[in-house]
Amino acid sequence: MITPEYCALMARYNSWQNAELSTSLENLSDADLRADRGAFFGSIFRTINHLLWGDTLWISRFDGGQGPAETDLSKTDTTDTTATLAEWTLARGAMDRRILDWANSTKPEDLSGDLTWYSGSIQSEISKPRAMCIVQFFNHQTHHRGQVHAMLGAAGAPMYTTDVPFLPE
Repeated sequence: MITPEYCALMARYNSWQNAELSTSLENLSDADLRADRGAFFGSIFRTINHLLWGDTLWISRFDGGQGPAETDLSKTDTTDTTATLAEWTLARGAMDRRILDWANSTKPEDLSGDLTWYSGSIQSEISKPRAMCIVQFFNHQTHHRGQVHAMLGAAGAPMYTTDVPFLPE
């Protein structure tokens, strides 16, 4: 279904897009970042925090490292991961390096079999094919960055390309 090369490509794409996103975010005031824009998580800032939280949760399932402080969704606000844009930028950079490290060390056998975890959102243990979970991981990133991209455009922030073929070499 997927290959280590797919993981490496998507990790590079994720890192590139987050760098572009960070540059665009720097052009907005704190009030603009926190304004309710009618999106699922309300504001740009809450959405980027949710994305960072989700990446932390998923990568911990793949690399066995540290996950979010609390993984029970009934007890966790997934949108308060960081308090400031500067804090988010540092955490985002560290997360992107972690994702790249994981992706670049992935072997074909790491992509097979099932992944089993306790899902806080459904309050139950769940097992799914590992490859499908990895696709979900990268899809989740793209989905929420797309929401943020639309909100950035509406806020008048600088726009940037999101197309995979334009990923720098």
